[in-house]
Amino acid sequence: MQNHKHILVIDNDEQRRHQIETVLAFVGEKFNTCCEDDVLSYFQNSNDLLTVILPGQLSDAMLKLIKLNPACPFILHDTVDLQQVTNFANVVGELSVPLNYAQLTELIHHSHQYHNNLPQQRKTSSSKSLFKSLVGISEEMNQVRFLIEQVAGTQASVLILGESGTGKEVVARNIHDLSSRAKGPFVPLNCGAIPAELLESELFGHEKGSFTGAISTRKGRFELAEGGTLFLDEIGDMPQPMQVKLLRVLQERTFERIGGVKSIKANVRIIAATHQNLEEMIKTNDFREDLYYRLNVFPIETPALRDRKDDVPLLLKELISRFENEQGQGVRFTEKAIESLQEHTWAGNVRELSNLIERMIIMYADQVVDVPELPQKYQHIDVENYQPEYPEELLERDAINALFSGFDYDDDDTDDTDSFENDEFNETEDSINYGHLPSEGLNLKEYLAELEVSLIKQALTKHQWVVARAAETLGMRRTTLVEKMRKYDLQKENA
Repeated sequence: MQNHKHILVIDNDEQRRHQIETVLAFVGEKFNTCCEDDVLSYFQNSNDLLTVILPGQLSDAMLKLIKLNPACPFILHDTVDLQQVTNFANVVGELSVPLNYAQLTELIHHSHQYHNNLPQQRKTSSSKSLFKSLVGISEEMNQVRFLIEQVAGTQASVLILGESGTGKEVVARNIHDLSSRAKGPFVPLNCGAIPAELLESELFGHEKGSFTGAISTRKGRFELAEGGTLFLDEIGDMPQPMQVKLLRVLQERTFERIGGVKSIKANVRIIAATHQNLEEMIKTNDFREDLYYRLNVFPIETPALRDRKDDVPLLLKELISRFENEQGQGVRFTEKAIESLQEHTWAGNVRELSNLIERMIIMYADQVVDVPELPQKYQHIDVENYQPEYPEELLERDAINALFSGFDYDDDDTDDTDSFENDEFNETEDSINYGHLPSEGLNLKEYLAELEVSLIKQALTKHQWVVARAAETLGMRRTTLVEKMRKYDLQKENA
């Protein structure tokens, strides 16, 4: 355990070593001292070392000691050449000369933090399939996981703070699953979703006939959570009278059903959550200060999604996977769409993201969603809207359908009439009488190419050869029109 760790001072200078011993004894830290020749005997069980203080000139043997023990933090004192240790991450700081009490305690604290953040400290719990629903690699989420691990094994009350939709209940469930109460029930209750007059019955239960409508005895959430965890969500919405009764249960660990006289023991761990500022509510007398300090033994703040944008791709993957398992349908997002979503402010946090994915699945099930397919409020980057280019045979089919859609197909000898009524088209010098099939037949491919050239030239002439506007008139992308102009060698004639 960390409380049993001690400090090792390695120094060949007896006078300086004695000075350090005096300060460490005053601070109250456990320590040992030795010369460099005896150091190996003290490193037989380096797990017991909190930190090592190395004063004076660092020999090659001491530099090797630092390098070969990355799990042990080192503190330097009165060191001649600090350049020797610039690349060692386990050197947590340097003590000034003369020794400074405040600086020493701060470096001891840094040493504790160094041990806390070592990978092996988290290996046991992280190797299990825990935190599955706590998705994210951001520093904010790593801190939440760390706090959960620290408090889960205790019986302390936990207060989870954070905006709506940040996953406060997910944090509470992970605390329960990591605790010794994991085999017991996890019972959630939203204090803001139950009318004030029914909340007491929900929490403590009631006896038969205790009030109108109480046709049978009913257990409350405290009894249902016996041996497990009771999660009180939106605790800030709890009415004042109920706050008093909850405080009594927390203090005495007993309660009575409504209409009952028998005291029932409550072997329940309380985890509360709120999106409100309880300290401000205390100032306005909307929340009891004594209850706040009973609940706020160990606070955990869940970060807003806008503060951990790098987690958005992982959250998308996890949420889509859940919808696929539940509904049998999913959706995919392009890199640009994900980039756009990362720029969103996410007022509703993860819940808003989940709702967006469900909406996209309804509209584009098993398809790929790009930025233009996202709702307008989620489009934070500009991309060119994709317009599919049809194969040539489909273009020919559609052109033929367009040409002959107005023809009279009766078998009489009446003249066919041209379906085109565009005077500007008929007046163009390059126009051809496209309304009639010649008796001798025609080369359809050349015929369609001439038609395409004619229509492109009309569109370009109409818009003074502004390619972008001509492309819009023809219903194609600008790049497509440029390619066709190059293919047919269409250029604006000099005036």
